[in-house]
Formats: sequence, structure tokens, C-alpha cells
Amino acid sequence: MPAILTERELTIPVDVRSGAALAELEEGVGRQLASGEWAVRLAVTSSSGSAFNCDVSVLSEWADPPKSSIFQFNRRPFENAGEFNCVLLVPTGIGAEIGGHAGDATPVAKLLSAACDTLITHPNVVNASDIIDIPRNALYVEGSIISRLLMGAVGLQRTRNNRVMVLLGHHDDELFLNAAINSVNAARATYGLTVPAMVRLGPEFEMASAYVGSGRAAGRVRGLEHVLDALEEHKGQFDAVAISSQINVPEGFHADYFDSNGEMVNPWGGVEAMLTHAVSAMLDMPSAHAPMLETQAIANADPGIIDPRMAAEGVSLALIQCILKGLQQSPALTSDPAALAHPGVIGASDIACLVIPDGCVGLPVLAALEQGIKVIAVRENRNLMRNDLGMLPWQPGQFYVVENYWEAAGVMSAMRAGIDPASVRRPIRPAPVFEPPQ
Repeated sequence: MPAILTERELTIPVDVRSGAALAELEEGVGRQLASGEWAVRLAVTSSSGSAFNCDVSVLSEWADPPKSSIFQFNRRPFENAGEFNCVLLVPTGIGAEIGGHAGDATPVAKLLSAACDTLITHPNVVNASDIIDIPRNALYVEGSIISRLLMGAVGLQRTRNNRVMVLLGHHDDELFLNAAINSVNAARATYGLTVPAMVRLGPEFEMASAYVGSGRAAGRVRGLEHVLDALEEHKGQFDAVAISSQINVPEGFHADYFDSNGEMVNPWGGVEAMLTHAVSAMLDMPSAHAPMLETQAIANADPGIIDPRMAAEGVSLALIQCILKGLQQSPALTSDPAALAHPGVIGASDIACLVIPDGCVGLPVLAALEQGIKVIAVRENRNLMRNDLGMLPWQPGQFYVVENYWEAAGVMSAMRAGIDPASVRRPIRPAPVFEPPQ
């Protein structure tokens, strides 16, 4: 049987105010998975005070578990205030107003990078087909690695020039394979990317996009073992993995997407995130995926003048250059306790704050809650998720809701300066005074 990645909708009983949501989620998901099934990604699509409605990416028909559970949690012993480091997340496949299309949250990344020492973000924020502009002080990290970082399971070690293994999915039209190969060689010739090899996969590896009940983009991956087998054959020769392959979508989706003026949830990103979460979890290294266009008719279609947030996709043929550039210096992972204590490794203790679209709950937010990491939720970045983050048991001064990313940068600047963000606004109310008991 081929290894399969699918999206499953689960309702998990969780007492939101208990402060033990992570443990309750782990127990609840575990009860609903069979032997030989592994959760590799989780999003809370809506919630009440007593339950989380979750979309869970499940790997099945696979004998060996990932290197660590997505629920592995190590509480940080302290916060290192020597630097002010921020995580910026815009979850993939949720129809985010900002960052839900093609690298259109890059200006947000550049703004917030100016308010911190190191910005840690993920491909969905900055990937724009053949365009990418990562801030100088930013780290490009696959989404599951960010979850594990905030959970205290891994640390990040900066690199200079990763060896990037490139996997090319099967395509009936050599035009698209040639475009991907030429893009890789262009990267080698122009910015010195190190590529030990390009490996073509057979038709047994398939990806298909689908929408789930919440409206999120997800899908199905079949034949994941062919990806992992190809990488096993070249073990020790690479530090990061770039995958380019077709994603099957219903006929007409390309035209519908470009005609939607940004209203249609990008159908490709969700299943890409499912794949890279699984690959990074299996290998403990960075990975990213770029879609191949399906036909020359799609490649040659004139979408007209499209929404600027989608324009990068409308002018690219191979759509792979962004992940090659991003992976070139994506940080290495370490879970070794001695390495985690090294000052050059960024761990959970080194994270000052997490910035997310309002309404989003997943493992990064729940980890930040339990780690005491400050969280800033941005209302203007509307999306499909339906969660009231104010219901979570935040400590005083841990959770901030702002209208837009301008305000988020201001709150971050106040935190970095070591002042209460509320102190720069008016009125300032007197601090409460409690009388001694009689």
C-alpha cells in the first residue's frame, strides 16, 4: 500500500481555560487515530470553551513514525532577553487577506523585521513563484519547524549555503520539467546555489488539492514513500529538500482563481504544506514545494490584469525560484540538549513574541501560551478561522490584539524597548491597590 497523506476533520474535547490544551489535544487526537497513522499537521478551525474543531493532516500506511511527535513539548526554563526575536506566521490555506496568495505578506515581514533582531518566518509569507525578498535578518523556516521551535523540541542553527536536493515530479510534458531544471541551473549560475543532484520521481507520487468543510485548502498526497526512498538513496549529500511537482486541481481552477480578485482561497498551498510538514518531520531538515503547471494551455492563458497579490504567479512558468533561494540559507535543526544551550542556536527561550492573524489557533499559539511567549493578533488579516483567542488563559501582558501590522510593529517596538505598550497610550489608569485583609 502506498503511503498517503490526507486531511481529517476531528472534534476534540478541550477545556480551553484549563491551561492544558496541548495535552488534551494530544490525547484526543491519539484516541481517533489508528495504529500506523501519524498526525503531521493540525489547525483549530473553530472552538468553544469545551472543544476544538480541528483539521488534522494524517500520514497513513507508514510503518515508521516521524522523528518526533507534533505534540512533543519541552517547557523553556527562562526567556533570554539578550535579543528580541519574533516569529511571524500566516498559516497556509486559510484564505488570509494578507499572505494568502503569492508572497504578498513580504512587506509585512520587512516591516516587522525592522522591529526585532531576528525575524523567523515561513515560506507562505514570502514565497512568490520566481520572486522572493527575504529580509536580511530573517530566517526562512518550514511551518512544522516553527511549531517544533515554539514547542521547545528543536533549535535553529544558521547556515551559510545549504546543499539543496531537488526532486522533480512526473510530468507528461517535458516543457515543465525543462523549465524546472533550467531554473535550478540558473540558481547555481547566478547566486551560487549548491545542488548535489536533481532526481526525477515516477508517476506513483501524486498530489491533489481539495477544500475541507471549514473552507481551508488541503488535499491528498499519495506515494510519499517514493519521495523518502529517493532521498534515502542520497542520504548525507544534502541539507535541504526542494520538491517541484504537479498538484491536480479541478478543471478551470486556474482561471477561477485569477478571476476571483483574491476572494478564492489559494487551492495549492494547503496540500503543499501537508507534504513539507511530513518531509521535514521525517528528515529533520528544511523542505519546500513549488507547483508545476499542468498544461501548456494553462501556461499560455492570458489572465489579464489580476489582483496584485496574485501577480507573481501569473508571470512565472516554473514557480520554483523562490523555494530555491529560501532554502539556500534556511537554518539547520538541532534537538541535542548541548547544542540547544549554545548561544548561536535559537531555541524557544530566545523567542520574544509571535505575530499571527486574529482567529488563528494551532500548535504555535498553544505552545506560545504555555511557554509565556507574548502573542500579537492582527484583526485586519481576515481569514477563515473562527476562534476567539481571548478565551485562552493568557497571563497579564501576554496577549495583544491590534488592528493592523503597523500597530503590531509598534507593540513589538515597545516590547523591545522594555516598556508596557499601554504606557504610550492615553488614558493611563491608576494601578489597582489592594487593602490588607481585615
